[in-house]
Amino acid sequence: MNPVLPPPPPAERFNFADHLIGRNLARPAKAAYIDDQGTLSYGELAERVRRCAAALLAIGVRREERVLLLMHDCCDWPMAFLGALYAGIVPVAVNTLLTADDYAYMLVHSRSQAVLVSAALLPTLQAALAQGGHEVKSVIVSRPAAALPDGTMALDALIAQHAPLPEAAATRADDPGFWLYSSGSTGRPKGTLHSQANPYWTAELYGTPVLGLTEHDVCFSAAKLFFAYGLGNALSFPLSVGATTLLMAERPPPEAPFKRWRGEVGGSRPTVFFGAPTGFAGMLASPGRPARADTALRLASSAGEALPADIGTRFTDHFGVEIIDGIGSTEMLHIYLSNRPGQVRYGTTGWPVPGYAIELRGDDGLPVADGETGDLFIDGPSAALMYWGSRAKSRETFQGGWTKSGDKYVRNADGSYTYSGRSDDMLKVSGVYVSPFEVEATLVQHPAVLECAVIGKEDADGLTKAKAFVVLKAGQQVDEAGLQAFVKARLAPYKPPRSIYFLSELPKTATGKIQRFRLRERERQA
Repeated sequence: MNPVLPPPPPAERFNFADHLIGRNLARPAKAAYIDDQGTLSYGELAERVRRCAAALLAIGVRREERVLLLMHDCCDWPMAFLGALYAGIVPVAVNTLLTADDYAYMLVHSRSQAVLVSAALLPTLQAALAQGGHEVKSVIVSRPAAALPDGTMALDALIAQHAPLPEAAATRADDPGFWLYSSGSTGRPKGTLHSQANPYWTAELYGTPVLGLTEHDVCFSAAKLFFAYGLGNALSFPLSVGATTLLMAERPPPEAPFKRWRGEVGGSRPTVFFGAPTGFAGMLASPGRPARADTALRLASSAGEALPADIGTRFTDHFGVEIIDGIGSTEMLHIYLSNRPGQVRYGTTGWPVPGYAIELRGDDGLPVADGETGDLFIDGPSAALMYWGSRAKSRETFQGGWTKSGDKYVRNADGSYTYSGRSDDMLKVSGVYVSPFEVEATLVQHPAVLECAVIGKEDADGLTKAKAFVVLKAGQQVDEAGLQAFVKARLAPYKPPRSIYFLSELPKTATGKIQRFRLRERERQA
């Protein structure tokens, strides 16, 4: 068998938007995007990207200046993002579920010169701008349904005024490309700066060779485009191979993806679905889940949090496709450690993605042996350049060629890796590390449990014991003793939670990650 050759590095002069346009010149009539309002072909996307680039330059935004991208997933999102890249302007893609205070902070922090905003989010943006601290040159509104207030302009009208920019900015592969803000699960989000070449690497190392995406695929991501995971799923990966992507503006309760799986919205059934463990659990618990024969899925992908083995197994049993679980991060842009089609070991995060090196280190900074828990470090070409305006945090995370993930892992004898938890979430019980994820993954195997989170809580003697917070499925009942007995039958004696508290919902970030630090704060205040 011939060895798989690594992809060639991009040329020194490289513009990612121009790269994607060039890859799809031969398919101008094919659907690039289908959203809730219509279809955008590859030819139309290329023209609108170049018109948007010209428009941003015309309103006075200069190369390498930032523009805030606060938009719901729709055909305007990739056009605006790529339009900025094409002009050498740096889009700052932000979460659409935040508050005016959050956006006020991001505007000041990024010093964005303009904002591209969905009409439904304009009032929140205006409240953020009213706080002062930073003025923007222009507010550009996507799909306004009514007359716009003074000082704003419609995106469609603006780009219609400008001829397509004839040539992409002469950016270099390592030039600033775009920002993504971290999810802020432990405080203020960090502005993570990625290069023009970084999305190229994620597509060439993961989207095409691992997931096997081709032009024949229809991709649908529950994770939104502002999220690093969603950006790869719904932009970098499909556009790199000429696939079609479905976009959904609304938040993804189980019923919304199911409509698209069945082809009821947009008319095309996805072949590849990108989700997260919380979403997969909700889908399996939904009485409206479609039958296997009603979908065209060939593959599902999971990231954001580790996938419990029970959820993966039940999903495959029902839908007949594998969930390819992996781990990525805002800092690495996409997945670097992953299961792969035909090689899935549920309960693990799989094997290193070719092109990335993985190392587990102990508290002394030295590599740990197989079977021992260590801090996960990654070396790969898609690592971010830095955190904007935070030298100390940058030095802590980006250490030479290595990026510290903040996750604890164990390497197994077969070379796969098993998630133990975030470094800040690990518990030391009776002098031994306990993985909160292992306890959580056991709890969710109980048929009454929808989701849960485990933290450490000191007892009266100052010793750390595990405490679980559990959300039950609708109509299901189980008491604390029943769940404790369930876990005790499956784990070592020191691992089961000493106490269990039932909640109606868990605190989460807007991207769906459980905020265990909120639970710890709750316990300290109790």
